[in-house]
Amino acid sequence: MTKNKSFLSPIVIIGMLFFIFGFITWLNGTLIPFLKIACELEYAEALLVTFAFYIAYVFLAIPSSFILTKVGFKNGMALGLVIMAIGAVVFVPAAQSRSFALFLTGLFIQGAGISLLQTASNPYISILGPIESAAQRISIMGVCNKIAGALSPLILGAIILDGASDIENQLKTSLASEKEILLNELAGRVIVPYIVMAIALLLLAFMIYKSSLPEIDTSKDESEAVQDASGKSIFQHVNLVLGILAIFCCVGVEVIAGDTIGQYGSSLGISLDVSKNFTSLTLVAMLVGYFVGIVAIPKYIPQNKALMYCGIIGVLFTIGIIFTAGFTSVAFVALLGLANSLMWPAIFPLAIKGLGKKTEFGSALLIMGIGGGAILPFFYGKIAESVGVQQAYLILIPCYLYILYFATIGHKKQTW
Repeated sequence: MTKNKSFLSPIVIIGMLFFIFGFITWLNGTLIPFLKIACELEYAEALLVTFAFYIAYVFLAIPSSFILTKVGFKNGMALGLVIMAIGAVVFVPAAQSRSFALFLTGLFIQGAGISLLQTASNPYISILGPIESAAQRISIMGVCNKIAGALSPLILGAIILDGASDIENQLKTSLASEKEILLNELAGRVIVPYIVMAIALLLLAFMIYKSSLPEIDTSKDESEAVQDASGKSIFQHVNLVLGILAIFCCVGVEVIAGDTIGQYGSSLGISLDVSKNFTSLTLVAMLVGYFVGIVAIPKYIPQNKALMYCGIIGVLFTIGIIFTAGFTSVAFVALLGLANSLMWPAIFPLAIKGLGKKTEFGSALLIMGIGGGAILPFFYGKIAESVGVQQAYLILIPCYLYILYFATIGHKKQTW
């Protein structure tokens, strides 16, 4: 795997998986307004969509690292895809009963499957070549991820939110019996897409199982992963611990930008038929950032400098959201995608640098940081209900400032 010709097959396979991550992950931005209407939810309740999906990473990341040591890299990936397919199937009874709890269960199961895939794929692509250019390789994976992320809200939104504004108006004037029929019809729109998704995931799982993807060494046991022969705990690697919090902030701000922009547009009086596509704008902005990363890192700019610029841009664009109005303010939310684009690709390699044999377990801990995508958007929703959806974006500023700290000082720290 040290020769260029051996890179192509693994990169193509991991790229396919990152496409799947992106497609399923960024469906949440469409599911939030959809379930808010179909299950008659308050705004913060609707953001439990992201909570259920991302909290799975917190519970499953470390078990995922141990699953990979038992079944191997390739089989673990296939298993993750099967788990995601099960989560998609759960959407069928959830839609039939219009049960928000079942929808959340399906999302948690999908998050669990992606957690297994992420735990394997991120360290794999990081160590596929020199650590100094890891952000470049992860940026290539990010392009696959965000192309899928830009497409998924457009595709699912066209199916399940078609005529959503008209449905909202009808619900306001309908009798109880008519309202029930409308809501059941709306909820049923997700059944066919998620059945198709489940079949596609199972087919891809079979393809991965039969593929030529090379295995990686996952033979370390838990005690060796947590503590090396000299007795040094993994938590004494300061860059890793600070990196976990950086990932927490990174994913939190990324999810807030991508998954709240549609509802934010609606709150400003923009039709849901238009605002349902706003998540794709955020993903397009991220794509631009990823292409910059592919070209510039590490030839023109080191990955820590790229992360520093992302933190600064994030603060400036957040200020833009607060102090502008209408489509301009929405545009600043979308442009946060540019600030968010190179954060994950830069944080991950900076955080695992120097871990040696602990890299796999350290990567699992970093994957747990994805829980920021569960917790920070939920807090945003609660704040939004109190002070307004626009002012609630102020929660982003301390997150970006911490990422700026990690980029400039935190990743260099060797001791507490």
